[in-house]
Amino acid sequence: MEGMEMICFQIIANSGGAKSAYMSAIEAAKNGDFEAAEKHMNEGDEYMNQGHEPHAKLIQNEAAGESTPVSLLLVHAEDQMMGAEQFKALASQMIDLYKRLEKAE
Repeated sequence: MEGMEMICFQIIANSGGAKSAYMSAIEAAKNGDFEAAEKHMNEGDEYMNQGHEPHAKLIQNEAAGESTPVSLLLVHAEDQMMGAEQFKALASQMIDLYKRLEKAE
């Protein structure tokens, strides 16, 4: 596997790791363990950063005039990254909600 395929799989793998970490954060918050929830959110952010690095390189290359071949694999990688970003926003809101619920009890 070379070049573009490797970049796509780096994005996909890191996006998947991020989503899993964000899901673990929600589960920890559901159980009242907000310290663990924060740890999982930070872990998810690390995965997202690792996924954004190759993605940013593609954007920089294209901005410099190097054409990026669009493939189904790249579209899937983009979709996975966007989904992980949306999941992060949802996880953050759910953790805040669990905190409010705990205070109300």
